[in-house]
Amino acid sequence: MDLPELAAFLKSRRARVRPRDVGLPAGPRRRVPGLRREEVAQLAGLSADYYTELERGRGAQPSDQTLAALARALRLTRDERDHLFHLADRRVPPAAHGPAAHVEPGLLSLLDRLTTTPAMVITALHETLAQNPLAVALLGAHAVGGGPAAGGATTGFLYRWFTDPASRSIYPPEDHPHHSAVFVSDLRAVTARRGRDADVARLVARLRQSSEEFAALWDTRDVAVRRADHKRIVHPTLGVIEVDCHSLLSEDGHQRLLWFTAPPGTEGAARLELLAVVGSQDMTTAGEGRSV
Repeated sequence: MDLPELAAFLKSRRARVRPRDVGLPAGPRRRVPGLRREEVAQLAGLSADYYTELERGRGAQPSDQTLAALARALRLTRDERDHLFHLADRRVPPAAHGPAAHVEPGLLSLLDRLTTTPAMVITALHETLAQNPLAVALLGAHAVGGGPAAGGATTGFLYRWFTDPASRSIYPPEDHPHHSAVFVSDLRAVTARRGRDADVARLVARLRQSSEEFAALWDTRDVAVRRADHKRIVHPTLGVIEVDCHSLLSEDGHQRLLWFTAPPGTEGAARLELLAVVGSQDMTTAGEGRSV
């Protein structure tokens, strides 16, 4: 692990990111050309002391999750992200999924600009990569990545939907059959796009073994890419919120940006406006079952 070079690289990347690039106010008396250390730490979900130690060439070797969070906070390109992993003596993760997946820059840029509507970036296998504050208020803070497709903890929502009944509390029970069918037909499309992808094949095999419902739906061979859907989301404070869920796929189809709207003047629109007030104060802890 090349700590001095890692420190220098982080400092150089921090200097080139403008506050407005990441949704932060520039403010007066800014003495550095880019972000402050504490701002990078905040964006990456790290303590300011820990990040400061990294930039000083000290501290413990950062984990894959920490490196991925720093890559997102500093808006690194994929080549820069890979370089960061090499400097930390970590194996470069797969591009498409897993706890250290690199969010497509175009999707992340759009997410930064969606400040008045809940939005998030997920992988094609429904592993959360990034959320804006309103998405956290609507759905709770998600653990980043993971899931059996990445060989790690079963945090991917697609997997939990068919193996953990508690994960379904986000939707009214009468809507569950619809969402099960949508998840499976979308996964069928992913399987075709990804060819003989071992991670996708492993996920399908585990779900066929774990869930009779999944196995029955899979055998129908229905296929449909999920681009838009109407949802009723059960919020712990605001009750049922009716929203339209829109989806924008990355060029390779491995990631997608989701955002949630409601027609003006509807009850759903009024409840979405309340999210900014309610915030995440009543939401569950990270990764506990709420997703889309």
